[in-house]
Amino acid sequence: MSNFAKNTFTVSLFQKALGFSKWIQALPRKMMPPPMRLIQIGSLYWQSRALHVAVSLDIASLLGDQKLAIHDLAGKTSCHGGSLYRLLRMLISMGIFDEPEPGIIANNQTSAFLDASNPKNVRDMILMHNSPEMTQPWIEELENGVRSGEIPFCLAHGDELFGYLETHPDFGSLFAKAMVSTEAIVGSTFLTDFDWGQYERIIDIGGSKGSKSIAILKLNPKLKAVVFDRPPVVAEAQDYWKGKVEESVLERIEFIGGDARESVPAATSNKDIYMLCAVLHGLSDDDSIKILKNIRLASESYQADLAIMDAVLAEQKESLMLTSFDMQMLMTTEGRERTTKEWVAICASSGYKIQHVFDTRSLWKLQLLTAES
Repeated sequence: MSNFAKNTFTVSLFQKALGFSKWIQALPRKMMPPPMRLIQIGSLYWQSRALHVAVSLDIASLLGDQKLAIHDLAGKTSCHGGSLYRLLRMLISMGIFDEPEPGIIANNQTSAFLDASNPKNVRDMILMHNSPEMTQPWIEELENGVRSGEIPFCLAHGDELFGYLETHPDFGSLFAKAMVSTEAIVGSTFLTDFDWGQYERIIDIGGSKGSKSIAILKLNPKLKAVVFDRPPVVAEAQDYWKGKVEESVLERIEFIGGDARESVPAATSNKDIYMLCAVLHGLSDDDSIKILKNIRLASESYQADLAIMDAVLAEQKESLMLTSFDMQMLMTTEGRERTTKEWVAICASSGYKIQHVFDTRSLWKLQLLTAES
């Protein structure tokens, strides 16, 4: 299986950089007096809310490549100048935006990713995570959820996340756009760390609008893809990519709507590979096993491989970033970020065996699965 791995040297360097980053993140805990550290953590939501307001006001897009005086920004946003300056001054101290001269505001390398004209902007992710729908469970129901084991999102809204998305189209649209912006966070470089060219077709389960499949197809001109997701998501996908992606790529993609818990598109050759990219972490073990069994059933005539790209947690002393992702799963879904033991368990329950685990230049690992005979 090692011949599927690519860019092994750069992948190794990336993984070492992740380890160093984890060490750096631990420094405040070691150097700051515990009472001050606790107070700092207890008020971190101030930073999140300040960022959310700046994104809602679209400050970065208004700035673009220019520098603007605070009174000009206040006029463009219909804000009180002094209050807006104090908001931006806090963000500048956090490393978001610059103040090259007193009262003059400009974008920097960080705030540039809040500019709507930047194709890799993360505006929708900021707006989604700070929306009333997502913040209410944290504020009102986290303790109840921890005590009862129930999902705080359900306690707050009376429905699980994906059901809520179906009945609240505006939030569903924001959520879908936020998922597309995930590529700006994790990038697509990691997709080159595995040799997809040894296959003929990817069946991308839970592939949203298909950004991951498109990134892979751009690098593999003979490869085709099926992108399978909720009907409202894939209904928008074809038009979404027109003019943004070459027709030679789009014509190699088929978009299919459905529910992977019910069935998935069938494999048509042993050169197909199913892909689950950051999907199963949002689902319970039971639903994950159900989907894996559906994939196994749909591919049993050809024994197609399966690639799962998701976090693989250490058994203890995991990074803050991955444990934070796990908490978000606890807040909104029955899913979780899983350890190696947990991945092995759900794969075995589905009739799959993990043949190889590949490091990538991301927080995810790629687990290559084959069906047990």
